[in-house]
Amino acid sequence: MVTSILDIDLDYFNLVSDPVQELSEMLAWANRPVDILADKHADAMRRWVELVASGKLSSPSHILHADEHHDMMDQKSSINIANVMYHAMSRWPKCRVYWMTQDSIDTPAMWLDDNVWKRLRTRFRTGNKRPRKWPTPDFLSVTVSADFIRPDLKDTLMDEIMRREKKWHSCGRLHTVEEH
Repeated sequence: MVTSILDIDLDYFNLVSDPVQELSEMLAWANRPVDILADKHADAMRRWVELVASGKLSSPSHILHADEHHDMMDQKSSINIANVMYHAMSRWPKCRVYWMTQDSIDTPAMWLDDNVWKRLRTRFRTGNKRPRKWPTPDFLSVTVSADFIRPDLKDTLMDEIMRREKKWHSCGRLHTVEEH
């Protein structure tokens, strides 16, 4: 079974030439409302875990991780901003992660133990464009990460998200964004 998460961290847009256009294109491709709006990425991941445990979300097979950071910088047992994708890949062993970034300054290989990276690397890819055949998302998660993005850019991107959410609601599609 394919279950795909589009995981957008707003800090991804720091290096994008037209952030609103890029966000708009991502959301149009997703063709669904935002399921979770979180302040911090670790909060979003904890909510995914809860939803999978409750059966409200199937274990993800694909995560398109649009983020300035790969979030595989440590192997601590508790979920934090530095290890969200490490936890996703460790918890869901069939999950593939595509890290979409405009400028990758490092790789998880620099941070993870060699044996851990060897186990995960076949399911981890990176690039600056969405893979052509990546499955459309069944779940859309947005993380604000206010400490990593300029306030004016954050506000502009949130305005675009809220504009699109209003369209979903005006179409009669009932959906409530969970905020964490």
